[in-house]
Amino acid sequence: MKNWLTFFDHTFEIIFSDKNQKSIERATLWLSIVGFITHLILIYAKKFGWFYTFFEASLLDDPISAIYTPFSIILVYEIYLLIVYLPRSFTTAVSKQFEIISLILIRRIFGDIPKIELDVNWLENTANKQLIFDLSGILIIYFLIYLFNKHRNKISKTELSERLKRFVSSKRAVSLVLLPVLIFTSIYSISFWITSLFSFSEIGTPLPDINSVFYNEFFTILILADVFILLLSFQYTERYSQLIRNTGFVICTILIRLSFATSGLTNILLILSSVVFGLLILRIYQKMEVN
Repeated sequence: MKNWLTFFDHTFEIIFSDKNQKSIERATLWLSIVGFITHLILIYAKKFGWFYTFFEASLLDDPISAIYTPFSIILVYEIYLLIVYLPRSFTTAVSKQFEIISLILIRRIFGDIPKIELDVNWLENTANKQLIFDLSGILIIYFLIYLFNKHRNKISKTELSERLKRFVSSKRAVSLVLLPVLIFTSIYSISFWITSLFSFSEIGTPLPDINSVFYNEFFTILILADVFILLLSFQYTERYSQLIRNTGFVICTILIRLSFATSGLTNILLILSSVVFGLLILRIYQKMEVN
């Protein structure tokens, strides 16, 4: 078993080395720039009638929507960082999940801006109300994430015992498994969405929500990974406060996953409930540790 854990540690340090992380960061930057420019070109090409789409393409109606593409690329990079941070601690990983869902919310705002109608009663238009919900939600979520990270940083750092080092090595093995899953899921989700476009044009089947493409499946997989890590933690800690904290953070991930199946105010409330629940779990854990 020790040899396997050493192998996982060595492989993790090679794949997720600082050099590789910086290379992926640079690639993300350039892909975001290229994606933004390409999206702008497609928007104006459609506007001037150089090509037509056989499906509804609201993301090609307004230049502001071009911000949607670089945000999507940055979000994939953020999920890559989540996989990198996963072995560090449950608290660090759930903080990164909150940041990811907030970025998804911001990206949705840019995608929905073309649907806004200024010459009607705001409370009678669904798209306008959604914008109000999203803007209010992102402000509250941003503040809650600030509070969560503020209290997270107060957790004292202790030297890792041999048992905890084995636990970290086990979590690194989970990260190594998640990386190819991330790549496969992203390719599958994009392919499925493109196929759905052609199906929609032929038989009129409803298009999947572009805002939940990939993230719906990935958060489902992340829940399974979190539960697996939770089960592993039973072997390395018997403290009630830590077990409840880790279980609570898994519930946070489940609430985020459930938010992708809803829309409107319910969607925002589920996301908010996830962050609030995580913050309360963290504060109660810290109080128990002090006592």
